[in-house]
Amino acid sequence: MITLHHLENSASIRILWLLEEIGAPYGFKLYDRDTKTMLAPADYKALSPLGTAPVITDGDIVLAESNAIIDYIVDASNRPDLRPTTGGTSRADYLFWFHAAQGTLQPMQTFGFVLGVVSERAPRLVRPIINKVVATLNTAFIQPRLKAVLGHMDTHLDTHEFLAGEHFTAADIAMGYTLQMAKLRGAFDGAYPNISAYTDRIEARPAWQAALAKDGKFNGVPT
Repeated sequence: MITLHHLENSASIRILWLLEEIGAPYGFKLYDRDTKTMLAPADYKALSPLGTAPVITDGDIVLAESNAIIDYIVDASNRPDLRPTTGGTSRADYLFWFHAAQGTLQPMQTFGFVLGVVSERAPRLVRPIINKVVATLNTAFIQPRLKAVLGHMDTHLDTHEFLAGEHFTAADIAMGYTLQMAKLRGAFDGAYPNISAYTDRIEARPAWQAALAKDGKFNGVPT
């Protein structure tokens, strides 16, 4: 049986959400972050060479990385509807948004978040220089990429209920968590009404609500 090793306030909640969507039995072990460092505890880090969330085990198999775990769980499930088949009209959309979540949107958000932390914690004497570098990176690199992907997504969702068409898929889970983090950090700012409405729709799903209840502590910070 697949067991989710769930780190509080982390991307692991998207795997908890997926397991709740599928509805099959699974194991669950919750790990609290260190209250001082907010990092994962040592026993969690020992599970995987990466020491990052999420992580699942299945017998002797230990697997990290969100999209790899999603593929593994969907492979083992009886829910082919969560991943459009090859040749279907929604397959290309599924593949694009499933991988754009971790390949484009999440890295840009994380990069921006890290730069903000660096700016806040920089020594006072060098802070003006750091702030200038951060501002340049945000203006020249991060924000244009975020606007491009969010703009494309908002246009796409104007004519689609979900990312891969009219049916909920694992792409919505992969991207959903990333959008939820963007929403909490004010990335939409009213500029993307279709994304906002879409995020509200997926957050209303019973499986997402069940994942929140099982986690019990999720507030999106830290990731």
